[in-house]
Amino acid sequence: MELFEQIKKEAKTFLLDSKGCHDWEHIQRVYNLSMRIGQKERANLEILGLSAILHDIGRDAETRSKGKICHACEGASMAGKILQKHNLNKDKIDRIVHCIECHRFRNNKIPASKEAKILFDADKLDSIGAIGIGRAFIFAGENGAKMHSKNIDIETTSAYTIEDTAYREFMVKLRKIKDMMFTAEGKKIAEERHKYMAIFFDRLHKEVDGIL
Repeated sequence: MELFEQIKKEAKTFLLDSKGCHDWEHIQRVYNLSMRIGQKERANLEILGLSAILHDIGRDAETRSKGKICHACEGASMAGKILQKHNLNKDKIDRIVHCIECHRFRNNKIPASKEAKILFDADKLDSIGAIGIGRAFIFAGENGAKMHSKNIDIETTSAYTIEDTAYREFMVKLRKIKDMMFTAEGKKIAEERHKYMAIFFDRLHKEVDGIL
């Protein structure tokens, strides 16, 4: 536990200036979900816990490069060096590095281990449900998007524009997440969180129209 706390403290330093969508609170939520799913799936909680607290330490590099650097790949490399410094054995380091480099949507690296699949699920689950809605509105606000656009056309609108609303994020990405889960527990949580989002946006449409 002492080693975990030391690495956790070091990981936190990489996220001090992070924005609301990917701040330290996001890491804590992903860690909590990882532990919940990991216990159900009988995963190696040491590997999973360290992977969870380190999974976004490359985020700043991606932001500064405007997306040219993949934060998962960069974070995996950074994590490997941190873990070597703390004298973890090579097998554990390799397993943690694999979890981190495979947690992202877009880098075409598929989670192979149980722990990597759990981290992927936990990270994606934090983008749906009530938390996901909150994060989507924060992200929209950070990019100057309008509050809502009920009839958004996802084919003719773009990310990082005034039309990139929370509802557009739901239509483009968030509604698909429940079908991406690897684990049984992840699928169960995702179904419930998806239903909540669908109800929320239906209610928002009606309030905007003055029906409710």
